[in-house]
Amino acid sequence: MSTFEPAEAYVRQNAGRAVENLRRFVEIDTSFPGQPDYAAFADAVEPVLHELGLKTRRHLVPEALWRSRDVRVASERVNVVATGCSAQEDLGLYFHVDTVPPAEGWQSDPFVLEQHDDRLVGLGAADTKGPMAAALLALEAARVCGLRMRYNPVLLFCTDEEGGLYPGVRYLAEQGQVPPLTINFNGTPEARIWAGCFGLFNLRIRLFGHTTHAGAAGAARNAVEGGVRVQAALLELAANVRARKSAMPAPPYAKGEPLRPSLSIMAVSGGTGSGGQIPSIMDIAVSRRYAPEERFDDIFAEIEIAVRESVPAGLLCQIDMTGHLCPTSDPYGPHWPRWQAAVARGFGHAPDTFRRWGSSSCSDFGWVQKATQRSEVLLGGLIRPESRVHSPGEFTTVPDLVSLSITILSFLSEECDEASFVADKGER
Repeated sequence: MSTFEPAEAYVRQNAGRAVENLRRFVEIDTSFPGQPDYAAFADAVEPVLHELGLKTRRHLVPEALWRSRDVRVASERVNVVATGCSAQEDLGLYFHVDTVPPAEGWQSDPFVLEQHDDRLVGLGAADTKGPMAAALLALEAARVCGLRMRYNPVLLFCTDEEGGLYPGVRYLAEQGQVPPLTINFNGTPEARIWAGCFGLFNLRIRLFGHTTHAGAAGAARNAVEGGVRVQAALLELAANVRARKSAMPAPPYAKGEPLRPSLSIMAVSGGTGSGGQIPSIMDIAVSRRYAPEERFDDIFAEIEIAVRESVPAGLLCQIDMTGHLCPTSDPYGPHWPRWQAAVARGFGHAPDTFRRWGSSSCSDFGWVQKATQRSEVLLGGLIRPESRVHSPGEFTTVPDLVSLSITILSFLSEECDEASFVADKGER
């Protein structure tokens, strides 16, 4: 007798429970950079996990690992690991708790989930608080309906994925807390076989000059004016970087355009705005996305040379790393056919529609690969091209929440049918 069908029906009948959990999660400001309230999120999610019969433990990343010079007010990096007690093989279900800060242009409060018919609008709704809500509903359905499960779920709620110096999942992997088989929910519901992704590092370039009264400007060293020259050098290098291309297969919607690395100036600040005071400090925030084929040491040195050669005489320069995610290399492995079967069942994809592709977006699972010396990672989630992730009006939908919940149920279930998928499916 099937135990999957009653669990699937439970999910469809109780989608509102996932919406309410998502509402609760969106209300907690975990935006990074900033002062993400990871402890408040842990306080909110742990009671739900305990109701599902899971045991939880908090893991704090030591401050010495993640704190940079830019952090003025520290907030604890609280990671929550929740696990069942069965003797089956562990299956990691990974989510990052942090979001990007709200961008300008939101027409609603980004920390209040708004529902417009099936559309659910809120910061993190797709990336990745929505997947959390979908997974919790799946586990609730499994518990209520007595689903016969193939795996013991281990849920990982992690910090600082959005470009931090030391993401929580990196620390957990180094502590042996990440199961050998883990699904990363920072992806898409499309018919995709993950081919990996780029790396990313963020820098703060600070120029130091000498301030004087503007009437005695001859004795000053204007850091803001010097910063213009540095920015020009960075833009010249950015054009060179953009001309390169990666061998990683690009998404189908790229229409033949290869994936390319990039260098971007993300923010500039300096001076007080006073017409009577020469500015002595200038900050330039730089982001560099790099392909797996590029060596970190080489491309960091390339930026350092461009900056230092452009700094005017009389100014000093300091370059600090403020965040780093290393590339994720090809994560394909023997569990992908089962995950494809689960995604197909949840979202209605035909077996022959799956394609293998990577992306210039980034993941903290490159650090997991380095820490554990393994290459297989499954990828799913709620991020569609139209989801406005990292933009005003980020959203997911109730049907997608339900479909992802059923996908998770299907993978967990002993009844998952992967017979129509083979190891080489998806144009490998």
